[in-house]
Amino acid sequence: MPNDDSSRPQPPQPPQQQQPPGHTAPMTPQPDHGEESYKGSGRLQGKKVLITGGDSGIGRAVAIAFAREGADIVISYLNEHDDAKETAKWVEQAGRKAILAPGDIKDPAFCRELVKRTVDELGGISVLVNNAAHQMSFEKIDEISDEEWDLTFRTNIHSQFYLSKAALKHMQAGASIINTTSINAKNPSPTLLAYATTKGAIANFTAGLAGLVAEKGIRVNCVAPGPIWTPLIPSTMPEDAVKSFGENTPLGRAGQPAELAPAYVLLASDESSYMTGALIPVTGGRPML
Repeated sequence: MPNDDSSRPQPPQPPQQQQPPGHTAPMTPQPDHGEESYKGSGRLQGKKVLITGGDSGIGRAVAIAFAREGADIVISYLNEHDDAKETAKWVEQAGRKAILAPGDIKDPAFCRELVKRTVDELGGISVLVNNAAHQMSFEKIDEISDEEWDLTFRTNIHSQFYLSKAALKHMQAGASIINTTSINAKNPSPTLLAYATTKGAIANFTAGLAGLVAEKGIRVNCVAPGPIWTPLIPSTMPEDAVKSFGENTPLGRAGQPAELAPAYVLLASDESSYMTGALIPVTGGRPML
């Protein structure tokens, strides 16, 4: 279906491949994280935030938006140091504190240390954004090794349990946990079997945890992106899939990370005080009913 939004890149994307976890600089076109477009209005003034996968993609867009809304941020990432420094630069340009925290969230001890560092260096934790993810494409189930299955679960869902459990010990009423799930939670791609399975688990984890902590006044919600143009795409998908990425949406294109940020801002802000256990789809028109 044609898309009249001429300001956004349209498929086909140029041929490109990267080694995982992927980096922003080699991508063509460059993703839009809201660097030049997002305008803050103080909606998160004084919030103390931990974002996983904050180096690039959705995580960077959320960090930029949160900083311009008044939040200080710990940027958790694996080892993409150049990307993480770029995210920190934009946070600091907004006049907010940016703390870089490299490490592996598959490790429960690191997750606990990450929360402790957030509390120690920011003076608390009021928002946790569980955004980091791992995915790889496979045409047959026989191609998915036991190690790959375990890696995907430990990165995508186990880490959310570890981090949420640690963060909740320090959270007060009004705090918020925001998890990144996916359209794959309800419309799984067969070639992303492990990833899609974890995203379904994240949606259920969100709803269950929301009920568990509601009496404490802490809200737990999730955002479900559709196809979003991030380093995960050229580093984990075949070249043909990268070229046509986003064509299967009613809007006819991939979303940009900047187009996700407002949903996270809403869920982190007091404006969503009656929202918990919710899933917000940002899918380019692909339904999640």
